[in-house]
Amino acid sequence: MTAAEAEFPALAKLLENYLAHLAVERGLAKNTIASYRRDLTRYLEFLQSQGKFHLREVTEEDVVAFLAALRRGDARHPPLAVPSAARAVVAVRGFHRFAALDGITDVDPARDVRPPVSGRRLPKAITVEEVNRLLAAVGGPTPREIRDRALLEFLYATGARISEAVGLAVDDIDFDEGVVRLHGKGDKQRIVPLGSYAREALRTYVRDARPLLAAAGRSPANRGAVFLNARGGRLSRQSAWAVLRRAAARAGLTAVISPHTLRHSFATHLLDGGADIRVVQELLGHASVTTTQIYTLVTVDTLRQVYAMAHPRAHSR
Repeated sequence: MTAAEAEFPALAKLLENYLAHLAVERGLAKNTIASYRRDLTRYLEFLQSQGKFHLREVTEEDVVAFLAALRRGDARHPPLAVPSAARAVVAVRGFHRFAALDGITDVDPARDVRPPVSGRRLPKAITVEEVNRLLAAVGGPTPREIRDRALLEFLYATGARISEAVGLAVDDIDFDEGVVRLHGKGDKQRIVPLGSYAREALRTYVRDARPLLAAAGRSPANRGAVFLNARGGRLSRQSAWAVLRRAAARAGLTAVISPHTLRHSFATHLLDGGADIRVVQELLGHASVTTTQIYTLVTVDTLRQVYAMAHPRAHSR
């Protein structure tokens, strides 16, 4: 037994102290205490499986991963419904808060983890094949068609919000480094890589098509904007949405497509490809990883569907 493993009984003792605190000082009912005990025992087992034997080692990512595990289920536990998972997160948050107030830990890694909310809709994402069809349906020789191709390539390559795309300035693009600076909510800036397809589409647009659109403009106010309309002004959110709708119709995509669909697809495809949730959080510009964690539920659904189709014993005869 390692020294870290030897500390694990201390966690069990801390759990008993916390449950006693809930019963004596908070006056929680016996059934509630029993539910908290089950939830927190499962949490400690999860931490142990991750090699975490002291609360000082636990990070916010561990708590988020536990929530995803609750919703996913495993060989010993069926997937928890949203209310049950929410109760477990409340128990974990209280446990960590108790440890922090007691001086056992310096920080509370569960403080910003929010319980799942019933009825919250999962983000709508389209498949990689559908994205390819969408992008293949846009483009052409005219300045507006070149712009449209660059816009959609940009949205999918960066996961940008539509407001970030139409607010993009030419100076925000670094073609040499292959990155773009996005201005998010609260004017928070982040640097996002540009894939080769998006970089080439943007380079072609900025070099060949944008000057022709800019020449039609009368006001110098929008001359720094990347995406311009036919009158040389900054492209509006509504016009960008219309570009996407037309491309979706030409591609034969029957689902309702919005600019946020490409943002959701960007995140989902990254996670499906093995990207770390913290990296996806940074790319999306989320203030907290708990906002990003909903995408883990989307990928779990995908994994479940693939398993059901591919595993020889996924269905009874």
